[in-house]
Amino acid sequence: MGSYVEKARENHVKKKVEEALRSKMKAKALNECDQYVSKYAECATGRTFSVVWSCRKQAKELNNCLHQFTNDSVLEEMKREYMLQEEGKVSASAI
Repeated sequence: MGSYVEKARENHVKKKVEEALRSKMKAKALNECDQYVSKYAECATGRTFSVVWSCRKQAKELNNCLHQFTNDSVLEEMKREYMLQEEGKVSASAI
C-alpha cells in the first residue's frame, strides 16, 4: 500500500494544472484523430436523430482513436513530465 501512496504523491498536481493538462490532452487527441473527426462530421452533416445509427461505424472509429490519446496512462505521463519540468525550474533557479 505504501508504494501506491508514494506513486500518487509523485504525480500529484494542482486541480488547475490537471484541468490544463486534460485540455491539452484532448486538443492533441483531436489533432491526431483529425481524419476520423472529418469522416464523422461528413457522415453527420444534414442528419439529426439518424446520426446515431447511420454514423455508428465512424463514431466507433473516432472513439477508438480518441481513446488512444485520452486515457489515464496518458494523463499520468503528462503529469509526470510536468512535475519533471517544474523540478527543473526549481533547481535551475536555486543555482
